[in-house]
Amino acid sequence: MLKSARKKEKDPEGRMPLAEHLRELRNRLAKSVLAIVIVAVVAAFYYRDIIEVFKHPIQDAIGCKISFAELANKDSRQQCASITMSGLVGPFTLMVKVSLVSGLVLASPVWLYQLWAFLAPGLHRTEKKYALGFVAAGVPLFAAGGFFAYKVLPSAAKVLIDFTPDGVNNLLPLDELIDLVTRLVVVFGLSFELPLLLMMLNFGGVLTGRRMLGWWRGMIMGVTVFAAVATPTVDPFSMFLLAGPIIVLYFIAVGIAMLNDKRKRDADPDRLLSDDEAAPLDLTPQPVGDSEPLPPLTEQSGGRHKGYDDVT
Repeated sequence: MLKSARKKEKDPEGRMPLAEHLRELRNRLAKSVLAIVIVAVVAAFYYRDIIEVFKHPIQDAIGCKISFAELANKDSRQQCASITMSGLVGPFTLMVKVSLVSGLVLASPVWLYQLWAFLAPGLHRTEKKYALGFVAAGVPLFAAGGFFAYKVLPSAAKVLIDFTPDGVNNLLPLDELIDLVTRLVVVFGLSFELPLLLMMLNFGGVLTGRRMLGWWRGMIMGVTVFAAVATPTVDPFSMFLLAGPIIVLYFIAVGIAMLNDKRKRDADPDRLLSDDEAAPLDLTPQPVGDSEPLPPLTEQSGGRHKGYDDVT
């Protein structure tokens, strides 16, 4: 049984001894790993369906619908690839890999919550609000990036398969195909997090919206170069399919940052003062209120009020 580290009375500021922190971390890690393992075991029974989701677009785009004997007599200008598996242990290894990755992805709500529950007691209320907002925005942004990668793959595969020399049959190992799809989904998903990172720096007071706007030329160039390197094809369509949404999200982040800066300026009472001008101080006396009467002196008190004699 995992003994909770927060059964005792909680400190209002989230402070704990080191041993309690380590026990809390151990319990949260154990729950996260348990959730990943359970989901991975369930995914193992459906790993063929999971593989089909990733394999189907590529197979429809470049898959050979004929046998190896027919490949020798086909028109060499019509390139295609045959998806294969090699080795006796290869299918089992692929099943384990797909199951573990599926468990890590599908169990993300559990381990993300455990991570949040471990960090939240040390955050202030405003920091908790910002953190929840950024996590809520980061998940759909990552999913949108992965969706773009999934849509780019068929057109990218058609361009890449055309580089196959004439008279050569292209054999595409299934494990390499799954690794390629996974890398593209992760790269596209993380690239969609760039505007969110800029917003975090702005809300943290590190960057201003005006400075972010001043980077627009370099940002467009950098995003375009990144898209050209990240996409596995040489056609401009796939490159702009990745770069376009990131650039749009960048300008949206700049607009939100500038609105946030304006909100901070409006909330600052000294915003109209120059750097060498002192802020006015309100020295008007304020009423103190009624004083609390002292209890009457008795012989038991020895003529003292709370440790002070009657003269004091």
